[in-house]
Amino acid sequence: MDARALWDRYKACLCHCPEVGLSLDYSRMNFEDGYLDAMSGPAQAAFAAMAELEAGAIANPDEKRMVGHYWLRAPELAPDAKIKAEIAGTLLQIKKFTKLVHAGKAKPQKAAQFKNLLVVGIGGSALGPQFVSRALSTPKDKMKVFFFDNTDPDGMDYALGQIAGSGKGMKETLTVVISKSGGTKETRNGMLEAAAAYKKAGLKFERHAVAVTGEGSELDKVAVAGGWIARFPMWDWVGGRTSELAAVGLLPAALQGLDIDAMLRGAKAIDAVTRRPVVESNPAMLLALMWHHAGQGRGAKDMVILPYRDRLELFSKYLQQLVMESLGKEKDLNGKVVNQGIAVYGNKGSTDQHAYVQQLREGVNNFFATFIEVLRSRAGKSMQVEPGVTSGDFLDGFLQGTRKALYEMDRESMTLTVEKLDAETVGLLIALYERAVGFYATLVGINAYHQPGVEAGKKAAGAVIALQLKVVAHLKGAKGKGFTSDQVADALGAAGDVETIHWVLRHLAANPDAGVKVKPGKTPFEAKYSA
Repeated sequence: MDARALWDRYKACLCHCPEVGLSLDYSRMNFEDGYLDAMSGPAQAAFAAMAELEAGAIANPDEKRMVGHYWLRAPELAPDAKIKAEIAGTLLQIKKFTKLVHAGKAKPQKAAQFKNLLVVGIGGSALGPQFVSRALSTPKDKMKVFFFDNTDPDGMDYALGQIAGSGKGMKETLTVVISKSGGTKETRNGMLEAAAAYKKAGLKFERHAVAVTGEGSELDKVAVAGGWIARFPMWDWVGGRTSELAAVGLLPAALQGLDIDAMLRGAKAIDAVTRRPVVESNPAMLLALMWHHAGQGRGAKDMVILPYRDRLELFSKYLQQLVMESLGKEKDLNGKVVNQGIAVYGNKGSTDQHAYVQQLREGVNNFFATFIEVLRSRAGKSMQVEPGVTSGDFLDGFLQGTRKALYEMDRESMTLTVEKLDAETVGLLIALYERAVGFYATLVGINAYHQPGVEAGKKAAGAVIALQLKVVAHLKGAKGKGFTSDQVADALGAAGDVETIHWVLRHLAANPDAGVKVKPGKTPFEAKYSA
């Protein structure tokens, strides 16, 4: 396509939304003429399904629950007065508690004020708060934020080491534990490790702890019994991956000192735009349709997210869960096996021009890219790194250059442009992709709001731990005697689990906790393990 024709296509394929400071250029997606018209029927069905969802329709028939993360920024749309009051009341509670913490009126056991914040969670209870914290942090933040987002002991030791080097360490640290059920093992483990760190510092964990959880959950019971400082709700109608604008994300952001009202304003504003039942002026529907086009409605191509701003580095990681947990489904709404999903990866520009853009341009053509452009380079003026040129000018040049280089090799891309990066914009981006995911799910006929695969993984992990306990008991029952993996499996009557047992034995022998030792053999499978 020559330059003039390409310019005309750009003008025709630019969804400009000046009321929210956002535009979406989809001109470099190679959809055929007539594609949007052909998808008009499915798009209208998706608009109708979304309207029903926002009105309170049951989204998860198997769980008999609604999905209402859209109400978080517009409580007036909630289907009953109780939910409206809960949303408004929780936001007020967050603000009041935050004010007390920042004023030193809600204070730690042996210090004048909380200056550090440790967030303990995993998945949606950590990815959103991490993304927002990184995107909006400034030297003027009220509190320094740290995370336990895994059950990795070394990772937790690293975070505790950072806290220890910050002021008075644990003495000035408030811990927020986030888990809807309270039974998530990774979060439970992080809570116990945090409690041990407080005890080691001569402090009571309960005097420094806050819970964000479901009413009556295991965590809620622990918090009530222990007299924790505060408790905030998680509702069954908000899924973890769409909970950033609930207490899950708003509480850590507020404590950090970020403008949560602006985040909610941004989300509410883009929601109003993306409710428009007109495809060409609805950026969320256009995103969904372009995903559908690129992947032929079955996720045949990966989604590469390339934000050209360091502060958005974690956005692709946040979107991985939002998109892949929502859309990665074995069966459609009729129970037919479809194995849907879109793989998401990315990092940031222009860093990735020195990493995987080489393959994007010249390797396997199995992706479509989304560039995220922020027009304003920084708050004030920039110095010139060359006559008449700033660092931000180079960043813009690299974005345009990479976009052009991909197009020259027939690689598809979109560009999402925002005017500036602030709390309102972050809320806008979160809400935009939440709705795009919902639209796409309807287009391909799946339920975006449940996650049976995640539950299956949790059950499998539980089975491994149960087997590990049996292995340790067997070794301790034959103290001093060595066994190969096969011998342990035979003794336990678990020949079908011998590979799992082998992995468990390697892990136990590498760590001092269980008192398991290994005597190497000629091969790893002839090694003998003893207690």
